[in-house]
Amino acid sequence: MAFDTATAHVRQEQKPQKAWRALIFLALAQLMVVLDGTIVNLALPRLQAEMGISDSTRSWVVTAYALAFGAFLLLGGRIADFWGRKRTFIVAAAGFAVASFIGGIAQESWELIGARALQGVFAALLAPAALALLTVAFPGGKDRGTAFAIFGSISGVGAAVGVLLGGYLTDYASWRWCFFVNIPIAFIAFVGVWRQVRESKAEGSTKYDWPGVVLAALGLGSLVYGFTNAEHGWGAPEAWGFIFAGAVLLVLFVAVEKKVKHPLLPLRVATERNRAAAFLASLLSGAVLIGGILFINFYIQIVLGFAPFPAGIASLPMTVVLIVTAAVVAKNLPTLGAKIPTAVGPLFMAAAMLWLTRVSAEGSYAVNMLPALVLMGLGLGMVFVPMQNLALFGVDKDDAGVASALVNASQQIGGSLGIALFSTIAAAATAAAGTASMAALTAGYAEVFLWAAAVSILIMPIALLLITIDRKRFSGADVNGPPVHLG
Repeated sequence: MAFDTATAHVRQEQKPQKAWRALIFLALAQLMVVLDGTIVNLALPRLQAEMGISDSTRSWVVTAYALAFGAFLLLGGRIADFWGRKRTFIVAAAGFAVASFIGGIAQESWELIGARALQGVFAALLAPAALALLTVAFPGGKDRGTAFAIFGSISGVGAAVGVLLGGYLTDYASWRWCFFVNIPIAFIAFVGVWRQVRESKAEGSTKYDWPGVVLAALGLGSLVYGFTNAEHGWGAPEAWGFIFAGAVLLVLFVAVEKKVKHPLLPLRVATERNRAAAFLASLLSGAVLIGGILFINFYIQIVLGFAPFPAGIASLPMTVVLIVTAAVVAKNLPTLGAKIPTAVGPLFMAAAMLWLTRVSAEGSYAVNMLPALVLMGLGLGMVFVPMQNLALFGVDKDDAGVASALVNASQQIGGSLGIALFSTIAAAATAAAGTASMAALTAGYAEVFLWAAAVSILIMPIALLLITIDRKRFSGADVNGPPVHLG
């Protein structure tokens, strides 16, 4: 009996140790997924020049990843649950490495954009599989809260690491290393999870909603493609035609989800008003974060003349302020409630973008950029924390995975639409200036920042009208949920 008791005690000690070791490799995969949302941004001007890519095609190097990631994230969660989370993780890590290698050796723009889309597809498998494995490894208690906090912080750090690493590799090696760097990271995560994590999968029905998958992917793709083609004019058939087709396909998607027994997106998750506020805020903040920040990087490099690595360092104030603000808001969320920070944050975001409308060819980083980056960090930090918690507040245990995936997917889809729309606005404003000069270029950027300010401010009425959860209902148990990708 004593021997059995001692053996059980050793096993209890070994289990948490193994879970903490698994966390290292799961967090590494999370880092890679988030990092790839930003690592290419600072490489874009040099990449564009070396490969002879047009301005309109350039945006697709970023859009392809975000769009594929967002469009297939819900399906990725289903595949992980049904097929096996460990198996899905292993295949996704290997696939991500292969897609990164293809991107690194690409010689034509279509090869590069295709590789980015393939990265996005495998990221859509990898992210929910990693989160599900983390949930299984830490089923409850204080350790789970700590593990989720570490895993979530990787998202914010990953955005900063992506910008810095992308700039460093572009300056001191080649932009191609922004792709090759993923290969050793994916290999380490692959081996670690293979050895440290046991397999798990959902019980019960394992039927896929393939009509929902096809309609969602085609609908979102059509919308983004239509907004991208609007640079030829909003009246062009390739613009309004694809936008209209995308809207119709998404309406059909909702109709299908109402009818099928095992929907890709259970509508009860998205239609509850507080969660709806979180998903709409995620969509709009993603457009500003991923779409608007892209043009901040263009201005810093192309107009101000910063090399990629110094440009990465120059963008750090926003990330640092975002992380600090998010930590403060998270600590005080039970006192503040969700409505106040979600409504106030967009004011800072809009102020940041309005400040940026003053950019000029003779501008400076200290005057034109730094104040706006600080304001943007404050605004995003206020929005992200309540957005995450609202998305998971009161959700059924069986719907927690799809709710987490949806808030992440909303941000990525918003980023795709933001890049497409803002690229079109910039091109039109630059062309209207009539001269191929830095002044014309900055006129295009200023117009983008004005539109980004308008998108930011839309989050405020959403928060005021839809959020009804009383701040007293936020307990410690409620605010510990799966993390959100921040970039």
